[in-house]
Amino acid sequence: MTTMAELKQKSDSRETQEHSEGKVARAIEEQTAKIPSDLWLWAAFAAIGGAMMLHSQGKREDGLFIGQWVAPFLLFGVYNKLVKIAGYDRTS
Repeated sequence: MTTMAELKQKSDSRETQEHSEGKVARAIEEQTAKIPSDLWLWAAFAAIGGAMMLHSQGKREDGLFIGQWVAPFLLFGVYNKLVKIAGYDRTS
């Protein structure tokens, strides 16, 4: 008789084979996992500060441009955390 744990392990193994990453994605994730997660948070704070500074100096368009960097930095941070938690090495 097969236990639930054995069924789950077989299911997980089948899933990882069906959804494995390509060579390029694996290489990117290997490099991305080396970057500290809080770096992206500090980059977002720096972009906010830079945008505020430029805006207060009357360089409104430059401030808006730099301010738009905040969301991508935070998204990179989320991606970085996901790679570390459930990235390519989950299957290897």
